Order: sequence, then C-alpha cells, then structure tokens
Amino acid sequence: MAFYYNEPSRTFSEYLLLPNLTTKDCTPDKVSLRTPIVRYKAGETSALYLNIPLASAIMQAVSDHRMAIELARSGGISFIYASQPIEDQAEMVRKVKSYKAGFVPSDSNLRPDHTLRDVLALTERTGHSTIAITEDGTANGKLVGIVTSRDYRRGRTPLETKVKDFMTPFSEMVYGQEGITLSEANDLIWEHKLNCLPIIDQHQNLRYLVFRKDYTAHKENPLELLDSQKRLVVGAGINTRDYRERVPALVEAGVDLLCVDSSDGFTEWQYETIQYIKEKYKGEVKVGGGNVVDEEAFLYLAEAGADFIKVGIGGGSICVTREQKGIGRGQATAVIEVAKARDEYYKRTGEYIPLCSDGGIVHDYHMVLALAMGAEFIMLGRYFARFDESPSPKIRRGMNYVKEYWGEGSNKARNWARYDLGGEDQLAFEEGVDSYVPYAGKLKDNLEISLAKIKSTMCNCGALTIPELQAKARLTLVSPLTLREGGAHDVILKKEEELDFS
Repeated sequence: MAFYYNEPSRTFSEYLLLPNLTTKDCTPDKVSLRTPIVRYKAGETSALYLNIPLASAIMQAVSDHRMAIELARSGGISFIYASQPIEDQAEMVRKVKSYKAGFVPSDSNLRPDHTLRDVLALTERTGHSTIAITEDGTANGKLVGIVTSRDYRRGRTPLETKVKDFMTPFSEMVYGQEGITLSEANDLIWEHKLNCLPIIDQHQNLRYLVFRKDYTAHKENPLELLDSQKRLVVGAGINTRDYRERVPALVEAGVDLLCVDSSDGFTEWQYETIQYIKEKYKGEVKVGGGNVVDEEAFLYLAEAGADFIKVGIGGGSICVTREQKGIGRGQATAVIEVAKARDEYYKRTGEYIPLCSDGGIVHDYHMVLALAMGAEFIMLGRYFARFDESPSPKIRRGMNYVKEYWGEGSNKARNWARYDLGGEDQLAFEEGVDSYVPYAGKLKDNLEISLAKIKSTMCNCGALTIPELQAKARLTLVSPLTLREGGAHDVILKKEEELDFS
C-alpha cells in the first residue's frame, strides 16, 4: 500500500524564530552573509562562494544579462534562463563576463547622416542624453563624434539638421585608449570636466563609455562577486534535452555555474545530465541539480555528482504544480528534511553539498528561516521580477505601475524542456500562470532593505554568520491566532494606498 507521512508538511509562515542572547559585539555591521554554493570536502573550502545568499530564478521574466550584472555587483548570482536558443543564452553570459565596472558598452548610437529628429527620438526611447556617433551607427563602429544635450537647442535647431553639423567631432574630443584603468579614466573625466569619456581601440573603434556618475556607483558595490580574473560571476540554466550542445557553448562563453532547470529533479534524465557534465569536464564545470523535497531524491542527485541541490516543488508564487498534479511539499518541511539528509551525507562521506531553497518566500523574514533551516542560499523569482533590471516589461495598470511575471510552466514561456517527461514536445496543461507583480524600482535600493532585515534578525538570534545561525537557531510552530497577533490588530489603521488592477 502507499506510504503515508502522518505529519503535515509546513510552510515558512508556520514558524517563528526565538531570540537568543544578543551580545554587545553582535551588530548588523559585523554580520557576514558569505556562503559556499558548490560541494567541498571536509577540511577544504568551496570553489565558489556568494557574498550574499541570494540567486535570481531561472526564468524568462527574471534573469537575463542585465539582472545578472546588477545582482553580481551586489554579491549574489543570477542563473540566466535556458528557455531560449543556445547562442542567445551564451551571448548573455558573454555580456556579463565582458562587463567591466564603470566601462559601459554604448547602446545609443547614430550615424553622422542622421538628423536631430533621430537624436530626439532615440533620447525619448532610451532616456539617454549622450549619443555616440560612429561611421556605421553601431556600438563598435569607428567613432567620429558625440552628441549631448549641450550640442543643440530644442525648438531652435531645425529637426532636419544633420548630426554631423552639430555634433562634437572626434578631433575636439577627449578620449581614452583601450586598456586604460577605471582610475585613469576617471582622472581624465575630472581633469577635463567631462560627464562621459569614450574608450577607443587602436583603429578608433568605440569600445566603451565611462560616465562620471559610474565612479561613485563602483565604489558603492564592495560586495561585487568576481572570479579570479576580476570578472563578474554568472550562472546559467540548462535542461535535460539539449545539454550536449548547450553546455559546451555556455562553458566557452565563460559561465561559472550551471543548474539543471527542472520542476522535479528526481529523474533518470537529470542523473544522466549531471553525470555527463562531470565526466566530460573532469569535475571542473560545476553544476547544481533539483528540485527535490525529500531525503531519497537528495541522495539520488548527490550520488549523481550535483555540486548543489535545489529544494522545493510547487511553492513558487506563479507555480500551480500542486493544484494541477497534486505533487509537492510545504517548503519549510522540505528544507528541514533535505538539510537533515545533507548533514548525514556529510558525516558519512566527508563531502558537504550546499542547498538552495527555491520557492515559498513571501516575506523577507522567510529568507532567514530558510537559512536557519539549513539552506546555504535562496532562489527568488517574484522578488527580483519587480525591479528595473528584470527583463519583463513595466506597464501601467490603473494608477500604479506593475511588471509582467510568468511561470516557466506557462504557455507564455513554452518551456516544456524543464519537464522531464521523455520526449514530449509540449504539455497538455500549464503548471505556471501569467501574472503581474507591483513595480518596485531599482534592485539595489530594495536589496539593501532586505539584507538589513536579514542581518538584524540574525543578530536577534545571536549569530554573525550563516553557519552560526544554523547552529544556534531555535524555531517554534505557530497557530493561526499567533499569525493574526503578529500583525497590526485591534486598531484603526490610517488609509493606505492599495495596488489597483482595475
């Protein structure tokens, strides 16, 4: 007969942390969120760490190269979505790896024979007031001039005036040669009172632009996640269908970490995918597996060679796997059981496998609960989809702005490759929905608030590191009335503006 678990599975909202003694030296500014994310042996260190325990989800609406750059600059990692052509995904990886803090590829470019009308249209579309003028109008063409808002007068300069007649020509420009350091570039900017410094190669082709404002931004990112060559770290999703072609392309592009993107990782297809990567690259290419919700599935992927294992089925805000198929488990229970299995595996084998909690995060404090229960880092979709840096469009709904957010199991994503069902080209039903999330602005501004909450909560638990939190945390189950008591109650709240989707 079927096996029954007598205890119900729990969500993060059913737990609270009990405070431990907070000593005088336990303050948020001393908390370290650095965490390992690939397996390592006892007595050794992990080959890859995060400076903050957050990853953006392998989703079309969340993780492209822009998100990857901004999150890596803040200390986390993005897994660029796999539901796109191989070359497109590899190109996104290349864009992240070629990014140099302060050195920005020009994405507003025109030719000398364009007109002021074209300049105004481009400025309106991009919001950029600095436009590089190249012979062919491309980002890396021969630089012949530059246009800023100081080169023309709206309403006075005729709209049909050619760019070549009002641009600042190359002969009058201050520029830097390729190979210049950011410090040297900024010295030129300050010395010549520039807002922008073009960087060219030996053939006068445009390579980058350095802006005055980016100097400060660079200094504001002390947690940047960099590889041994001082390049940003980036991950990428793969599937169990075309991995023999996709993985080599991603490795050639410079990817740092792979993850098999699957709704259910307890499959022979995923086992074979992980083993293929481990054997082909002699363990040098790191790959995570998942998703799992129990000990048996964890051990299966651990033996396959997974460098980290993702935990969670059906807990995402846009996931309806539990409704459609009755498959899944409460996220808190899943993390607790898999973490216990991981610790026993470590005692038995001497190899520690980091866990990634994927799904079920509604409030910021849920992140601390996931870490306390045994996860090394957390994968988030809805959280990151709200920001400027996500690839989804921002639109107006009623009196508010929202961003589109859709599941990889939705018809919009059409990502059937993540469902390991042995050769089907499509699914007969959806396991994800198409939705909106409230627009929240820039990633950095919101992330700082979330990280401040995490650090403050860890101090309440008497912990300065994630391992210390996992060792010291005390958790208690709560009742529905406890949840009600925990929010504002028995008072008349002042009216707050609510999101209007009408």
